[in-house]
Amino acid sequence: MIIVLARAEFDPARLDELQPALDAMMRSTWDESGCLSYSMAIENRDEGICTIVERWADEASLRAHFGKPHMAAFNQAIKGAVRSIDAKIYDVVNERPLMG
Repeated sequence: MIIVLARAEFDPARLDELQPALDAMMRSTWDESGCLSYSMAIENRDEGICTIVERWADEASLRAHFGKPHMAAFNQAIKGAVRSIDAKIYDVVNERPLMG
């Protein structure tokens, strides 16, 4: 399994404008083959901080995600609104319940 954790900083003045693109990206990504979960959350509206957490069955599924039309539409929608982004990919070899 692959996990992606990202922190993006958007122009806070554009968050309302960007929200439909964020929502569309999540909905479209959920339907992708190999996507186990995908979420975006605005953590701090005043600073425009967004956290993205993704779980993929494998790296090939994640790489295929980058070529999807909704990814291109999302990148176009956020163009000029991104102040910074820090994204990391993690290979997971074991998964188990936290409790129990």
